[in-house]
Amino acid sequence: MAIDRRRLLQGGAVTALAGAIPRSGKAQMPSGPHDSAAALPQGSADHTIRIANGLVELAPDHIVSTKLYNGQFPGPLLRLKEGRQVVVDIRNDTDTPEQLHWHGQTVPVEVDGAAEEGTPYIPAHGVRRISFVPGPAGLRFYHTHLVPGADLTNGQYSGQVGTVYIEPKREPGRYDREVFLMLKEFGPTFSRGGDMASDFLANPARVKALEDLGEGAMRASMASGKPHGFEVGYNLFSINGRMLGHGEPVRVKQGERVLFHVVNGSATEIRSLALPGHRFEVVALDGNPVAKPVEVPVLWLGTAERVSAIVEMKNPGIWVMGDLADDDRTKGMGIVVEYAGRSGKPKWVKPAPSRWDYALFGKPGAAAAAPDKTLEMTFEKNNAALDGFNQWTINGEAFSMDKMEPMFRLQRGKRYRLRMRNASDDVHPIHLHRHSFELTRVAGKATSGITKDVAMLGGYQEMEVDFVADNPGRTLFHCHQQLHMDFGFMALFDYV
Repeated sequence: MAIDRRRLLQGGAVTALAGAIPRSGKAQMPSGPHDSAAALPQGSADHTIRIANGLVELAPDHIVSTKLYNGQFPGPLLRLKEGRQVVVDIRNDTDTPEQLHWHGQTVPVEVDGAAEEGTPYIPAHGVRRISFVPGPAGLRFYHTHLVPGADLTNGQYSGQVGTVYIEPKREPGRYDREVFLMLKEFGPTFSRGGDMASDFLANPARVKALEDLGEGAMRASMASGKPHGFEVGYNLFSINGRMLGHGEPVRVKQGERVLFHVVNGSATEIRSLALPGHRFEVVALDGNPVAKPVEVPVLWLGTAERVSAIVEMKNPGIWVMGDLADDDRTKGMGIVVEYAGRSGKPKWVKPAPSRWDYALFGKPGAAAAAPDKTLEMTFEKNNAALDGFNQWTINGEAFSMDKMEPMFRLQRGKRYRLRMRNASDDVHPIHLHRHSFELTRVAGKATSGITKDVAMLGGYQEMEVDFVADNPGRTLFHCHQQLHMDFGFMALFDYV
């Protein structure tokens, strides 16, 4: 919700947005394990996160009212120590039960922050204390995990997102300093259609059988008179909660090696990031060190992906680091990089065309270990099937928030391969909770040595990932695009 600064000041007061009730009928009575007060550490918490309504000043004339962590956007950067237990109090000052998800960490179900798995809610006007051992090391983040459905003020459309950096026990130290960047849009609105093309991916080739299936279903839907299903667009864009030109620049010195930790905190969008006259040496994906660091001209991040990349500052000037999309960048998706001793207007130069290829960062010629079992998964879209919203299915089944039943039963200790087939033209950022996975095949190309917890599956393409069932309990699998997961694109694994 955007508010004009002058109107806000003239009004003299602000009415906070009321939290929307989750769509699940089980919001007040989640299933699964509950806290044992006796088992939790007593005394002061290491960190306190407070969920409350507040204001974000993206620019002087663009102030947004939304839910925040500790009254700020992004939420506070939490620097944790690998392997050292941490105690966190989460206070919910809103009228709605909440969930806080520790994205990318191998935590137990009762901590993870997903009602679908059985994590207890943080009650309205209540507090919940959790304790866990942070890991794996690297760039993680935390965010709400409500299901807002058609409510564009709630869930990940809100400002509930913050960065976690888990400091490794041993740090190579190949950089001079770190800069954390949170990419995020505000002012969401509904539109019809407008899916993003996959042509930024290294191999945009489509699997004909998947294309025939998806395009046939869409033609049938159009012939029946249905419009394209709802999508979400935005009119405000920011990095670290400020629109381009309205925040502090990243100040650098010539010769510095700056490690940028980039988080895509969007609810629905794929983002790109370029710095004219410079290249990014990608050293970690989703916080996990890559097998082979490689320099690239542009970073691409699906919803909830993270990239850590070193930039050697060797092209003095005042530059705009921003999204390749001119419209998004001019509406705020950028930040100024300013060399010491330089002045003038920030300059943007569009980089030469390139494609994003996960396999660049893998082990050349190496094959991933053979799985114990392969699970076949096909993703399909039922256009505008749910009051104008697209319904998403996995193997023909849409996830039920009422039943929350596991689709796959696993065995502890086994290595599983997910063979995923996308029968839609949407790019899906696929996420697995409480585990990391290894990419083994992307768009027909075999690879190994790339560990992630979110990966983009292109339109009408296939992808295979492996994970080891080594963190027992219900485990949520879903597309991280908010509209997709809210309307069916989720499944549960379960094992003991």
